[in-house]
Amino acid sequence: MSPVYLAQGEGWIKFDVEGLADQFWSNTVDGLSQGSIYALVALGYTLVYGVLKLINFAHSEVFIYGAYATWFTFYALGFRPGPTAEVPIFELVGFLLLALLVAAIASGATAVVLERVAYRPLRNRGAPRLAFLITAIGASFVLQQLIFIWRGGNPEQAIRLLRPEPVFEVFGAPVTNITIIIIVASIVLWLVADTFVNRTRFGRGIRAVAQDPDTATLMGVNKERIIMMTFLIGGLLAGAAALFYLMKIPQGAWYQGGFLLGLKAFTAAVLGGIGNLRGALLGGLLLGLIENYGQSLFGGEWRDVVAFVLLVLILMFRPTGILGESLGKARV
Repeated sequence: MSPVYLAQGEGWIKFDVEGLADQFWSNTVDGLSQGSIYALVALGYTLVYGVLKLINFAHSEVFIYGAYATWFTFYALGFRPGPTAEVPIFELVGFLLLALLVAAIASGATAVVLERVAYRPLRNRGAPRLAFLITAIGASFVLQQLIFIWRGGNPEQAIRLLRPEPVFEVFGAPVTNITIIIIVASIVLWLVADTFVNRTRFGRGIRAVAQDPDTATLMGVNKERIIMMTFLIGGLLAGAAALFYLMKIPQGAWYQGGFLLGLKAFTAAVLGGIGNLRGALLGGLLLGLIENYGQSLFGGEWRDVVAFVLLVLILMFRPTGILGESLGKARV
């Protein structure tokens, strides 16, 4: 059965149900890997919003700084753009772990500097919430332009250390080694973050500040330290997501490369329930699946439209998201 088009003469949108059915499992596998990356970035939005009620739109640039750190780590290790490098497995694991560490540090440091330079002065002056939002947008463009001045407007040429190879199949859809690494590592990192926030003393401080910052301060919690650590954790997770992103899309280090992905990660956070760590994971995975299914149903050019229509629908009908529990009310 051929695709059904709306406005047949123009052929501008299709409803390819057969194509969706044929590619369902391959879209599911790819959607879970892409959604895992969204989830890690969404955790940064969720943590900052949970503590400060601030939508940190500059978090997308925190992510892309980690992507550049990953690329330069590979370059410093002697790898160059071109065919996939032939690396022994133990060396490969070491190189990837090193890149993960460098990317996490770079993104974490960027997030901390952003908090100190852009947001802390506003808090000290008691600025209204709108001022934080405008500052976040301005900081996003500043961080973008710093990379543009440094590296120019072209994406870095792809450096690939690991060739995607099928490991097993799910109903005929190949699952590659890169897909397994991304999904498993992302879930592990989410578990670490969730355990840290819900099971540690410092995590209790984060939840206390999220629930009532004034009372938390009276009880001896250092609010500024908590806020700084919240930005740092979000940055570390964004750096890890940057490595996984470059493993999936090697030519992803580009000065505007974080903008669209950051908006989608924000959509994932809202979908799951912004301010909820479990919601960030759920929202990321769901968004990855939905936009892949939408791509097969409506056409690849509608992939991003599907994601942002979903955001509008969430805000219209369930603005608290699927789970909707705030960070300050999270149970131990």
